[in-house]
Amino acid sequence: MPNIRRGLLIALTVTLTLCLLDWSVVLADPEHNNLTDTTTPEATSAGTEPLTLGELRRKYSETFKFRGPEVKQVALTFDDVPDPRFTPRVLDELKKQGVKATFFIVGSRAKKHPELVRRIQREGHVIGNHSFSHPLFKNRSVAQFQSEIQRTERIIQSIVGYKPKLIRPPYGEINEEQVKWAKKNGYKIVNWNVDSLDWKGINKEQVKENVLSAVVPGSIVLQHAGGGVGSTLNGSIEAIPEIIQTLRKRGYHFVSLTELLQTKKYK
Repeated sequence: MPNIRRGLLIALTVTLTLCLLDWSVVLADPEHNNLTDTTTPEATSAGTEPLTLGELRRKYSETFKFRGPEVKQVALTFDDVPDPRFTPRVLDELKKQGVKATFFIVGSRAKKHPELVRRIQREGHVIGNHSFSHPLFKNRSVAQFQSEIQRTERIIQSIVGYKPKLIRPPYGEINEEQVKWAKKNGYKIVNWNVDSLDWKGINKEQVKENVLSAVVPGSIVLQHAGGGVGSTLNGSIEAIPEIIQTLRKRGYHFVSLTELLQTKKYK
């Protein structure tokens, strides 16, 4: 009998020891220890993850546009102007076709070539703001964003007499705080849903394919009428008349962004 009691006591001691060891492992492991840390890494990252462009467009749908209503209209837009190598040629093609487009102005270039900005306005096109120095806005502060926009709009106003309502961020990138500032101050941010990819220096047929295969009612088409050092936009410029003629045969009408989006061109 004493031997049985001694055996039971030993077994009970071992069991208690093992249980204590198991709890020490649990307490030492933060993944399983909700007593010391109730926030998972996933919850932390989810709380700080910036909104995507798609999420920003949905959340700020009245301010951030990438296409118009589903009607048989198309808006041609041209970035990075003015550039004396390409902008006059784009304007010549649009004039031949009787099409009004929207041009997004880089402030530093407008200072150097104000006569081209005047020509854009004189020929009936809409002018938008494309920053002063073409930075990647999503990595900049709201104050830097504001400075770039306001510096450029002052230059544009001194040339054509109004401050543009339309903003296109370089590369199409922007963050939520910048969208909030734009909304509060009466701007519209306009990206695109059809990308010609003309900045790659591709030929006329490639530009046509990129545009014509993607256009739907209400499309906003991105092309360029200005480029960097050594760049070429010959393919894009050569494609303009054929893009216009083909889409007209499909029943589309060409309009400026202000007509497509039913908004003013100035603030």
